[in-house]
Amino acid sequence: MPAAALVGTPVVPGVGYGPVIRPGARPAIPVRGADLPEADRLAEKQRFLRAVEVVSARLLARADAAAGAGAEVLRATATLATDRGWLGAAGTLVDAGAGAEAAAAAATEQFAAVFTKLGGLMAERVTDLLDVRDRVVAELLGAPEPGIPTPAVPSILLARDLAPADTAILDPTLVLGIATTLGGPTSHTAIIARQLGIACVVGVAALDEVGVGTPVLVDGGNGRVTIEPAPDQAAAEVARAAEVRRRTESWTGPGRTRDGHPVAVLANVQDGAGARSAAASAAEGVGLFRTELAFLDRDTEPAVEDQAAIYREVLDAFAGCKVVIRTLDAGSDKPLKFAGPTDEPNPALGVRGYRIAAENPGILDRQLDAIAVAARQCTASVLVMAPMIATVAEAAEFAAAVRDRDLVPGVMVEVPAAALLADRMLEHVDFLSLGTNDLTQYTMAADRLSAPLAALSDPWQPAVLALVARTAADGARVGKPVGVCGEAAADPLLACVLAGFGITSLSMAASAVAATGSALSEVDLARCRDAAEAALGATDPQSARARATEILRG
Repeated sequence: MPAAALVGTPVVPGVGYGPVIRPGARPAIPVRGADLPEADRLAEKQRFLRAVEVVSARLLARADAAAGAGAEVLRATATLATDRGWLGAAGTLVDAGAGAEAAAAAATEQFAAVFTKLGGLMAERVTDLLDVRDRVVAELLGAPEPGIPTPAVPSILLARDLAPADTAILDPTLVLGIATTLGGPTSHTAIIARQLGIACVVGVAALDEVGVGTPVLVDGGNGRVTIEPAPDQAAAEVARAAEVRRRTESWTGPGRTRDGHPVAVLANVQDGAGARSAAASAAEGVGLFRTELAFLDRDTEPAVEDQAAIYREVLDAFAGCKVVIRTLDAGSDKPLKFAGPTDEPNPALGVRGYRIAAENPGILDRQLDAIAVAARQCTASVLVMAPMIATVAEAAEFAAAVRDRDLVPGVMVEVPAAALLADRMLEHVDFLSLGTNDLTQYTMAADRLSAPLAALSDPWQPAVLALVARTAADGARVGKPVGVCGEAAADPLLACVLAGFGITSLSMAASAVAATGSALSEVDLARCRDAAEAALGATDPQSARARATEILRG
């Protein structure tokens, strides 16, 4: 009987083979009506708040032990656990007589409905919120914390969806592959799996029918999940993947094609610990320093001196190298507590990124001051870019503020408007950096969490590739660099296509640096250009991948 193959969206290249494991059961939520005696309600509310504190502390401890995107999403989830609105709603329910467990569940239902209606990045937080609820309820019940069981042998993890708190602590020596029913190429699960180097496929239908213990092969490069493959076939696939991995691990940089065309391979970081870890890889510098982590858990804005000390940690880790610092990309699903209300009908299209400066100009001014202080104290080559720039006027305004501090200005290209006006923006800034996660979402009008829309969230979409190619060409015409710092840069095959477009640098999770650099080193620039042209001529992501694969690996 031939093995059954399920198809999803490929997000992390690699091959994993082993028996299926699944997340442990979530706690059953007791049904307790609003009949708690009034004399007991204060103690019940305090019991609820203690459980929240325990859960938040655990998440923050895991964030401290993690790195990269895993640390970022764990901190964001911990912040969600202590969200004033959620806590207030639960407290009101307890005041009305509900038990703590029932109040946590009911408050979650209220907020999940709101987040789902808002769509976009806010809808993605529903999985995180449900995970927080389950952890709080388990703590209240004295039950084991929900999560992923530690497998006895190397295994494949199948799930409907995965919470960041579970994905971020997976052991890649025991979990060899991941496949989920929900999620897209830029979901938290995909981003963390890429950081951990675990083969991953998302948007796979019919996974619920695969039982625990069933042998499964996950191919994260072509998006296939093969159920009960022939053992010799699985062994051959694993051996081929191991050979690719060996070649990858031997790559030490610098980034260039086989015929010597330079394409800088850089790392995405979010703090000093992440930067020091990335510096141990072959990364040539930092293409994206996410600064918002220094702000998200603060009730008040950090002082200039405090910010400068945080930035210095990253700059010192890459002394003498290029470091691109992104100013606050907050708002939407990453609200700043000290930047005013964030209640918007559609936060993903609201006041986020550079737009925060319009209502809070002092926040950006003080951040630029802190970056300037840190830059003067180090040997790194510091560049500064703004997120969510949509107009030439915004680019010019930001560039002037950066130049006033003797820094090098650039902007992120995350919305189609910026890609279409890239040539005019380059009259004011010295470089551009394509954030392909948001560029894909906004170009395709597709919620990146939606499994039915996972194909639309694919950076191989021809419309997205066309915007990237256009932006790169605008940079080449005026001799200014155009990089990519979204998750697309971590796809070794797509990295070669991006080089063919004329992209000058690729920035990604440190764990993906070697794979991308190795892939570039095995092809010459002419072949990259041919693959880029072929991908642009495709009508869908699948044919774009297939055309590029045929040329690059033929």
